[in-house]
Amino acid sequence: MSLPWAAVWPRSIRGQVTLLALVLAGLFLIPLGLAADMVIRGAVATSIWRETREAASRIVVAYRNATLLNPIAPGPGGVDVIQVIGPGGHLLAATAKAGGAPPVSDVRPDLPDRLVDFTTCPKASRGCYHVTATLADARPGSPVVYAAKRTPAVLSTRVLDVAVGLQIAALTGLIGWIAWKGADRGLRTVDNIQAELAHITVSDLSRRVQEPPGEDEISNLARTVNSTLARLEHSVEQQRRFAADASHELRTPIAGLRAQLEEARLHPGDTDLPSLVDGALRDTDRVEAIITDLLFMARLGSSGPAVQECVDLGHLAAEEIARRPAQVPVTTDFKEEVVVLGVRTQLFRVIGNLLDNARRHASSMIKVEVSGANRTAVLAVTNDGDRIAEKDRERVFHRFARLDESRSRDRGGTGLGLAIARDVAIAHGGTLHVEDVPEGTRFVLRLPMMD
Repeated sequence: MSLPWAAVWPRSIRGQVTLLALVLAGLFLIPLGLAADMVIRGAVATSIWRETREAASRIVVAYRNATLLNPIAPGPGGVDVIQVIGPGGHLLAATAKAGGAPPVSDVRPDLPDRLVDFTTCPKASRGCYHVTATLADARPGSPVVYAAKRTPAVLSTRVLDVAVGLQIAALTGLIGWIAWKGADRGLRTVDNIQAELAHITVSDLSRRVQEPPGEDEISNLARTVNSTLARLEHSVEQQRRFAADASHELRTPIAGLRAQLEEARLHPGDTDLPSLVDGALRDTDRVEAIITDLLFMARLGSSGPAVQECVDLGHLAAEEIARRPAQVPVTTDFKEEVVVLGVRTQLFRVIGNLLDNARRHASSMIKVEVSGANRTAVLAVTNDGDRIAEKDRERVFHRFARLDESRSRDRGGTGLGLAIARDVAIAHGGTLHVEDVPEGTRFVLRLPMMD
């Protein structure tokens, strides 16, 4: 009972590559070897029969010219068995080597000047012969001329088959060895990468795998692994800083709330209950706002793709402005038909966060503009408050970023609004940056616009 294929198929990639190389080499080399064996045998036989034909033709000419001598001189190329057999099997002439031997064969050509090639292995002889037979003349009962040469060992034995088989086996083994070494060289690098990755932990993401030289797949794999590790390290570091910042931001209102409650418990008679409740509600509102922003960022980063729709950016901005209290005058300049593909609620959040930031820092004016050009939708929110220094224009988008006292938590922000706005912009294939204006601060959102 034969084993199933899965039982003989090697488990290691090295073994699989080597076995596959051996199978392919066998499929190619075995037919090639058989063809080479046949070609060699055919070439040797053709060479021998060419010599026997030449010898037989020479004897026919001598017989017809009545110049045939007995014994016959051996022919060219070592054709030393030549016989002229008359009617009844009588030996008329022969070479010295074939004079006392029985006729080489009883094959008789049926037409004059026709050469018949064949092989024969006479019982009286220990070997085989390649023979050419022809009629000496055109008369009835014409003698037959036989010119024979002993079949060489390359044709009469398995020497050629063995030699070709050994060469095929050697070439197949060489191909298998090359395939093994090639696979081993590449997989050794993969093993090193695997070993390095096994030692990398969340507590230490600074390690990198060794990058072999070259531009092959293994080198590209090593570079990709290192690039992934670098991004992972950066992401984990950001998460750690974010967790620390979030803990700090939550601790402040909670600590304030706790202090008020403990003060009220220690001195209940001196406690102004309405003031205590108002302070507790303010701290609770701040905790709730921070937690809401954190949950929004978590959903934005971990949830799958949300359902997108066509959104008119100008109409969306107008709706958001209309539903907010006008603490600072807002002027608008909206172009028509500035349509983007996006998640409506998330884009609402971006516009709302930009407006909240502008209201916290504006002195007397906020301007909102919506326009589109070159297949890009642009929403700009400008306020006439303090300018942001160029060196801080990226830092304002960091989570819980604080630039100075004028932008502290006492102004009502959670420190996450601009970070959320940029994350949403990036998720929609867009950008959010601070751009130069003569006075104040200008935030510009760019999104791909629909045709």
